[in-house]
Amino acid sequence: MSQQPLPGASTVLTMGIISIVGTFFCCGPFGAIFSIIALTKAKSATQLHQQNPGAYTDFSNVKTGKVLAYIGLGLALIYLILFIAYFGLIMAAIGSGNWDSGY
Repeated sequence: MSQQPLPGASTVLTMGIISIVGTFFCCGPFGAIFSIIALTKAKSATQLHQQNPGAYTDFSNVKTGKVLAYIGLGLALIYLILFIAYFGLIMAAIGSGNWDSGY
């Protein structure tokens, strides 16, 4: 029996990598979006592999992409928390009236 590459395995790995890169170099929401895409593709690829484990190769790409997607999602959440805290502090400084314009 010839083994075939697992459909979606390379997509999961690619989206996992893009989620981390997108969070660091672009912005957090794009990283979260790619993480969610990678996790949904990983779920379907895992189900396909569990139905017939001997027929497919590249399941390690699915596992690696899944880990990268979780890391990217975590980084995106940290980015979101820091973003909210940063603008919250700016709004608190403006609202308190202690912000001196220098004139």
